[in-house]
Amino acid sequence: MIRLSRLALAIVATLWAGLAQAACSEGAVDLRGPWGQARFSVEIADTDETRARGLMHRERLARSAGMLFIYDRPVAASFWMRNTLISLDMIFVDPTGRVSHVHHEAIPLDETPIPGGENVLMVLEINGGLARAMGIAEGSELRHPRLDQDSAAWPCDG
Repeated sequence: MIRLSRLALAIVATLWAGLAQAACSEGAVDLRGPWGQARFSVEIADTDETRARGLMHRERLARSAGMLFIYDRPVAASFWMRNTLISLDMIFVDPTGRVSHVHHEAIPLDETPIPGGENVLMVLEINGGLARAMGIAEGSELRHPRLDQDSAAWPCDG
């Protein structure tokens, strides 16, 4: 009986660890704030090449999808919409995972710079108008395993 209980505990611990990882995975971001919570499946853009290409030339983006731009260190981020065919909301995130700025409904094909401010580690792009409709705003928190979990406002294990 004791062996069975230990085996059952080991199985539960393994499943729990798997669920915790599923709750915070490379291919998804979670956002939360006074407005509630949301999850987006994301493509990662973490090289110069993938960040430069971004969501260019795409005709649509699923409502629950986005692209997460990740930098090696905090930067003064600025974007534009060259060759981007769909309106996007750009959610700029600091190294703790806090949203520091939201640019709503960037205009397709517009080459006007969109500054996100200093100390930006990540930028989440989602369909234009969605951030406002959901209430995602400065101060909201983003959870993702590529944030430093020791300083994250919303760590993966939290």
